[in-house]
Amino acid sequence: MNDYSDDDEFEQNDDSNEALGANAKIKQLREQLKEAQQKRDEYLAGWQREKADAINSRKEALADGDRRAAREKMSLIEDLIPVLDSFDMAAGSESWSEVSDGFRTGMEAVRNQLLDVLSRNGVERYGKVGEQFNPRTEEAVQEVSDAPGEPHSVVRVLRYGYKMGDRIIRPAQVIVKSA
Repeated sequence: MNDYSDDDEFEQNDDSNEALGANAKIKQLREQLKEAQQKRDEYLAGWQREKADAINSRKEALADGDRRAAREKMSLIEDLIPVLDSFDMAAGSESWSEVSDGFRTGMEAVRNQLLDVLSRNGVERYGKVGEQFNPRTEEAVQEVSDAPGEPHSVVRVLRYGYKMGDRIIRPAQVIVKSA
């Protein structure tokens, strides 16, 4: 004979049903947790992409500003160079010696200030009589054979050249002694 009664069987079934219900609830909660984790991962990935995009946009905007400033700086430098050419032409003319000393000194001071401004901004002026002609940085406007100096040397600078680092802003125009 069984020591269990029908009531015991019913209680066991109740316990089994509760266990099955709890297992189903745990399974459901695990699925919900998995879905929540997937959504969290999607939101996190989206947030990280947006953050990276914002950082990249900010970097790009700064780089654009730097490039714009460099272009504007170069434009100003290119506008100043012809002014220096005018000073050089005036100082090289025969009538320059007829100008009063005070005026000449003032004009030379302004010219030197302009050269200093360019120098502080990384611009170097070049072109010198007696130096070897460099076709990468100078334009030979004319060749002469009857000038003193070494062959292929600069005998006269018609227009100075300007460069910033390795970048030639404007090549020097020179007269070169032929070989």
